[in-house]
Amino acid sequence: MVELPQRCDAVVVGAGVSGLVAAADLASAGLDVTVVEAEETVGGRVRSSVRDGYVLDRGFQVLNTAYPAVRRRLDLDALRLRAFPKGMAVRTDRGRLRLHVSPSGVMSSLSLLSGALVRPSDLFRLLGVVAADALEPADRIKARPETDTLTALRRRGLGKRAVNTLVRPFLTGVFLDESLSTSSRVNDLVWRSFARGRLTVPEAGVQAVSDQLAARAGDARILLGTPAHEVAPGLVRTEAGTVRARAVVVAVGPGAVPRLLPSLPAPVLNPATTYFHSRPAGPDDDPLLHVDGRSRRGRTKLTSVMVMTATAPSYAPPGRALIASSTVGPDQPAEAEVRAEAARILGTGDGDWEHLDTVHIPDALPAAPPPMGDLRRPACLEEGLYVAGDHRDTPSLQGALVSGERAAAAVLADLADLGGR
Repeated sequence: MVELPQRCDAVVVGAGVSGLVAAADLASAGLDVTVVEAEETVGGRVRSSVRDGYVLDRGFQVLNTAYPAVRRRLDLDALRLRAFPKGMAVRTDRGRLRLHVSPSGVMSSLSLLSGALVRPSDLFRLLGVVAADALEPADRIKARPETDTLTALRRRGLGKRAVNTLVRPFLTGVFLDESLSTSSRVNDLVWRSFARGRLTVPEAGVQAVSDQLAARAGDARILLGTPAHEVAPGLVRTEAGTVRARAVVVAVGPGAVPRLLPSLPAPVLNPATTYFHSRPAGPDDDPLLHVDGRSRRGRTKLTSVMVMTATAPSYAPPGRALIASSTVGPDQPAEAEVRAEAARILGTGDGDWEHLDTVHIPDALPAAPPPMGDLRRPACLEEGLYVAGDHRDTPSLQGALVSGERAAAAVLADLADLGGR
C-alpha cells in the first residue's frame, strides 16, 4: 500500500503515457517523484481489459514502430508485436477494393474499379504522396507551408472521388476527423510514419505498452485510485490528502484539462466509440483494415472495421474471432445497426455475432487544425507548474511520449537553475 507523502520533489498528475514518461525521467534524475492517478490502472487512453479470454483495448488502437519515441522508450521485442499488413480494404459503391501500398498492389486493384470510380492516375498519385513523405526528413515536413489536409490533397492533384473513396475513410479513422480539417503538417508526418514503419498491436494488448512504461518509472511511487481535485504551483490536493512539491506536472487526459487548468485553452476533442463483437473464427478472416468508401445515403457511419484476431489470435479464445468496429463523433449508434453495417463492410452475415462491449471515449484524440506551427506547445505554464499530453504536441502516441519527455526536461532545467541561485 503506497501512501501519499506530505512532500516530495515532483508530483505528476496522471499515469497515462505522458505522465509515466515524465515520472520515469524525473525519477532517473534522482528526484523523489509521486504519481497520482484517478483510475485503478495505469495507461489513461492506452490500456486494455481482459474479459472471458478477449483482449479489449480502449478503442481501436495500433502501435506504429516508426515513431522515434516508441523505439526510444519501449522494448519492442518484449511486447511481442503482431503486425497488420500494409494496405486496406475499401468497400466502394462498385465493390470491394483491396489496396496494398506497393505498385503491384495498386495494379491488382485496378480491375475492381475499371477506371469508373477512381482514376488509375489518382491511385498512383496517392502512392507517390506516401512515398515522397516517407523519404522526406521530418524537419522539412514541419517547415512546409501549412493548410488543412483536404486543401493539401487537392493541391497535390488528387481528384474528389479519390479523396472521398480512399483517403477520407482512412484518415477519418486516424484523426477522428471526417472533415479532413487536420493540419497538413500533422497529416504528412503521419503518412511518413505509416510508410516507414509497421502498424502493430502487442500480443497481450496495448496495456502492455503502459505497463512497460510504468515499470521503467519504478523509482517513482504511483498511487492509483487517487484523483486530483486541485493543482497549483507546488501543490496538489487529492482525496488522500495534499502533497507539496517543487514541481507539479499535469499529465491528465485532454478531457480533464479544463477542470485542473482552467486558465489553459480547453483542447478541442474528437470523440470515438468502438464496438467489440465475437464470432467463430474462420480461415478466411481478413487481416486488412476495412473502411467504408461508399456514398453515405443515411447509413451508419463506421470509420473502420478490423478482425483483430486475423493478426493477433491472442486477442480471443481459441476458435473465436474478435471484431472491432469504430465510429467518430459524440453520438453512439445502436449496437444492432453497427453490427449489421460492419458485417456488410466485411462482406459477411452477422447472425452468429456476439456483442462483447461498447467503449465510448469522449476525449479519444485532440483535434489538430491549422495553424499548428512547430507542433509543440510550451511545457512550462508558470514557475513550478507544467503540463504534458498529446494535446501539447502531435495527437498521437509519439506526441504523448515526447510531451512527457519535454515536461520532465523543463522541470529538471528549472530546478537546476533554482539550485544554482
